[in-house]
Amino acid sequence: MMHILPLDLKQALASNPKTQALWEDITPLARNEWICWVISGKKAETRNIRIQKALSKLKGGMRRPCCWAGCVHR
Repeated sequence: MMHILPLDLKQALASNPKTQALWEDITPLARNEWICWVISGKKAETRNIRIQKALSKLKGGMRRPCCWAGCVHR
């Protein structure tokens, strides 16, 4: 199942040209895993933390979420 990019993550990515470019460079499967990781947080606070971590990790060159089992919706 491919997830739709949520508005909050989309805006966060667009706020920095480097993260936006990295997002566009990773595969659709990798993007889907980042989206699933972000939206799987139950609380708004967890989701916001994950968005910030995703931006930081993308800036650092990480192409997929680390230490996560992957999208359970496959």
